[in-house]
Amino acid sequence: MKPARKLIDPEEYILSVLSPEDRLDAAFEIAREAFKGTKLTMKDIDSAVSLVRRKAYGGKK
Repeated sequence: MKPARKLIDPEEYILSVLSPEDRLDAAFEIAREAFKGTKLTMKDIDSAVSLVRRKAYGGKK
């Protein structure tokens, strides 16, 4: 017998309602926080973000 309701992971729901651009922005914010304690500079991270965005959306932001 199937359960009467489906359990939804809140994190998956939140990401599903975001646009692809907003999902990418959220991922970059998480990456910035994750790499905060490393020897990478914010300039290194921002240049990597710009590169990925250019590849994803075709053009400069």
